[in-house]
Amino acid sequence: MFDLGFIKDNLLFVLQTPIGTFLFVPLYAIWVILLLPGGWASMLAGALYGIWLGSLLVFLGAFAGAEIAFLLGRTLLRKWTQRRLADFPKLQIVQKAVSREGLKLILLTRLSPVFPFSFLNFVFGLSDVSFRDYTIGLIGILPGTILFCGLGALAGDMARFREVLNEKTDMTTFAFRLVGLLATLAVVWLVSRVARRALQESEPLF
Repeated sequence: MFDLGFIKDNLLFVLQTPIGTFLFVPLYAIWVILLLPGGWASMLAGALYGIWLGSLLVFLGAFAGAEIAFLLGRTLLRKWTQRRLADFPKLQIVQKAVSREGLKLILLTRLSPVFPFSFLNFVFGLSDVSFRDYTIGLIGILPGTILFCGLGALAGDMARFREVLNEKTDMTTFAFRLVGLLATLAVVWLVSRVARRALQESEPLF
């Protein structure tokens, strides 16, 4: 019988080593391709590596995974994606709209948290959007990436909050991180709101 606690502890230990840091990127890419929820993995990166390094690693992993998923949705997994897409009428509308508006709509859907990131990569492969526009549009995942990594970093700080109370950790540093996370949350909320409004104007059926 597998000891899941032992496996988890050792996996976390490996991920915190220099080799594990490099491994995190391809592991995250595989995570995206397998359609697993990225929020928890992003928060783990924030807790392990801090907000900025964690955000960089998550972005690189998500970028690589999204590129591969797009190409799979356009080629080898096209029929599978079409079958899955039949169960999501809203995403069918997105797929058709992206064929018309390209980069603009890709960027807006990436900025809006309403749409599922991982499956949308495959769906975009069914559209007529160019690989170039699709790739550029991936920059829209940055605000959400920083937010989730920030949440993970803050969770790690909260776990060490007793050290703050015992004056073993600088309270000012902790406060700055909290304020930075709140500011990031505000930016993501504003960006998401603007993106959703633009999507509604672009395609009323959204």
